[in-house]
Amino acid sequence: MAPPFQRHVFVCTNRRPDGHPKGCCATKGAEEVRAAFKSELEKRGIKGQMRANAAGCLDTCAFGVSVVVYPEGVWYGGVKTEDVPAIVDEHLVGGRPVERLLMPLMKKAPKPEAGK
Repeated sequence: MAPPFQRHVFVCTNRRPDGHPKGCCATKGAEEVRAAFKSELEKRGIKGQMRANAAGCLDTCAFGVSVVVYPEGVWYGGVKTEDVPAIVDEHLVGGRPVERLLMPLMKKAPKPEAGK
């Protein structure tokens, strides 16, 4: 059986106590980002093919709002509501991750030159 969704977007909505050293995505606008994803998917008529869900702690709050897209396992950080259309258009629909929003762990290290 095929997975029910082509792509699944998880938005960290974790809330930590005020003043926690790691911070939290909830205070950085996570609920608004999640709502923006749901709205964009609905607007484009792809809501049944792709889904946006709230997630508990993704343990990347230092980079929040944190978003991960599966099945590719692409991690985005610092996502704001104004970034959502680009992620939907370029990644969810177009299949190309939005480079400027990738978390550092997703950035590709330069390949060593052959023979060196």
